[in-house]
Amino acid sequence: MSIQYKNIKPWGRSYKEYLQMFNLTESELNLNILGCADGPASFNSKMSKLGKNTISVDPIYRFSAIEIESKINESYEDILTQTTNNKDKFIWTNINSPEELGEIRMQSMKLFLADFESGKLEGRYINAELPNLPFKDNEFDLILCSHFLFLYTDNLSLDFHVKSIKEMLRIAREIRIFPLLDCNAIKSRYVKELNEYFDDLIIEEIKTNYEFQKGGNEMLKIKHIKNNQI
Repeated sequence: MSIQYKNIKPWGRSYKEYLQMFNLTESELNLNILGCADGPASFNSKMSKLGKNTISVDPIYRFSAIEIESKINESYEDILTQTTNNKDKFIWTNINSPEELGEIRMQSMKLFLADFESGKLEGRYINAELPNLPFKDNEFDLILCSHFLFLYTDNLSLDFHVKSIKEMLRIAREIRIFPLLDCNAIKSRYVKELNEYFDDLIIEEIKTNYEFQKGGNEMLKIKHIKNNQI
């Protein structure tokens, strides 16, 4: 059986998962970071408590916390049902069951919901979406894109991916995208095509400390050749 999503699902990861997915070091947490398509992840909330500078963008931020919570609840059953029906595509070591997965995700999303309204007033959560972002050139040091590009290969075109990467590199020196798999744990066909499409960028597939989807332990790190250091 395959996993099929008709649209993008609000499903938030934790601060700890972000550290693992993107191989973030202590020093990198002090960078000016933008999270693209962050949805209801708790990374921004935790970073704020640590006094770090992080902004998240997602079109779901146009809604209130109550409305976002409703959308999470609407997606919850569909995601867990499809995960249960496709358990063979995941590694059940750190997370033991779809039910535990649901509990862990809801814990992260509740942290987000508790932080959202104040964070939005502070400018940490901005209603915006790829491939057009409301920021100046080179405004950020690092952009993180979790579980959006590549994951939704069947929903988003190659052209969308190309435009999104160009836009992120307009406003940041480096971007990291995780995972490289689509929602059925198959490496996205776009990864190879992007490598062939861009010849003026440094593109690296890097192993990470995180794997839940089978084979989903790589991120894509992309930099300008002239700005190959952070």
